[in-house]
Amino acid sequence: MEYGFTTAAYVVAAVLFILSLGGLSGQESAKRAVWYGIAGMALAVVATLIGPGAGFWLLSLILIAAGGAIGYQLATRVQMTQMPELVAAMHSLVGLAAVFVGYNAHIELGNVLAMDEVARASTEGFAALLAKKDGVEIAILRVELVLGIFIGAVTFTGSVIAYGKLAGRVSSAATKLPGGHMLNAAAAALSLLCLIWYFNTGGFLPLFVLTLAALFIGYHLIMGIGGADMPVVVSMLNSYSGWAAAAIGFSLGNDLLIVVGALVGSSGAILSYIMCKAMNRSFVSVILGGFGGTSGPAMEVEGEQVAIEADGVAQALNEADSVIIIPGYGMAVAQAQGAVSELVKKLRARGKNVRFAIHPVAGRLPGHMNVLLAEAKVPYDIVMEMDEINDDFPNTDVAIVIGSNDIVNPAAQEDPNSPIAGMPVLECWKAKTVFVSKRGQGTGYSGIENPLFFKENTRMFYGDAKASLDKLLPLID
Repeated sequence: MEYGFTTAAYVVAAVLFILSLGGLSGQESAKRAVWYGIAGMALAVVATLIGPGAGFWLLSLILIAAGGAIGYQLATRVQMTQMPELVAAMHSLVGLAAVFVGYNAHIELGNVLAMDEVARASTEGFAALLAKKDGVEIAILRVELVLGIFIGAVTFTGSVIAYGKLAGRVSSAATKLPGGHMLNAAAAALSLLCLIWYFNTGGFLPLFVLTLAALFIGYHLIMGIGGADMPVVVSMLNSYSGWAAAAIGFSLGNDLLIVVGALVGSSGAILSYIMCKAMNRSFVSVILGGFGGTSGPAMEVEGEQVAIEADGVAQALNEADSVIIIPGYGMAVAQAQGAVSELVKKLRARGKNVRFAIHPVAGRLPGHMNVLLAEAKVPYDIVMEMDEINDDFPNTDVAIVIGSNDIVNPAAQEDPNSPIAGMPVLECWKAKTVFVSKRGQGTGYSGIENPLFFKENTRMFYGDAKASLDKLLPLID
């Protein structure tokens, strides 16, 4: 009876998770999708607590309550600008959990193998599951827990470094130790030797050495990836955490963990591939820590940046018939999405054609800009993807860039030596007039100079995005 209820509950929870992932693909269905995920997780937790092998009720409830309280505090206090680093931090916890579960499985397996037949027959919970395994199944279990520990350790340190880069606590520049990729290859080879060593001996030392090697790989891989690729890194680490969860599921014999881990792992890998394609990056290059690079010095940018004040921007907008707004991470930092939404309402009320152009890697998290605009209640039907709107720039009167750099950088098309050479970008410079809302003349997070800022039809609207828009709004008539 217990097994039947738990299995049925896991099947329903898995279906809810699939519906949740499917719903998150669209802005209109995203809110409903989140509730599907919440319901699925609640059902999974309850089924696990009352299912076979359940125990430690008081400890479980205390930990659930503590985790819920911490999660609530984080959700209410973390700003949207901090969401990328929060996601990276959460991935690190999944990786660490995989390492601990792997070690626990190793210890429990050792205890069971040390028992006689009578003692094994009286075991409960996970130990009872291990007691029923024959020699082949135990060998398979050892491979599973090694994979869980390895992927979890890589995910843990990789996510910690990604968090540091996103939060500005670690340099966003790609940094490698002397030896570069050979060190990663050597650590991977050592991990493989440790797998063989553990498979044959079952001792703790090979697991420990493998963990150290995996921790180094996670650290060195992500340190070797520059700030421009951070959106891909976050997505990639999401995939790693999913595969770590799947490996845990195999070790524990938990079907739901296997299904959910596979869903997260595969969806994260697909998203990473899509984002690499959108940035003209080699997927293999990014996940291996930035193989390849530029073949020569970047093209020199000539000219000067011409500044403009709010009244000049307002005059151009009042005379324009068509406007395209390109949001970026600077909008998130300034929390200017509300002011942007108000500007859009004013312009549309005067019959102007106003739309948003969203690059697949705008911001520092997949879908970052879409979430911000939805929060500000911008209509979904005017939020367009890059491929839908790029051809419209030549027929656009005004393009407004708010806190973006790489995704509107013409060097991607004009300079073969640029770090973003070949990356598809929003061709806003083809509009009649371009206004760039930017705090100063710096090169931005990725450190790449942008020729757009020096073009004849570009004017720089310097200042904090929200403060600049607050000055602009009263001038729109």
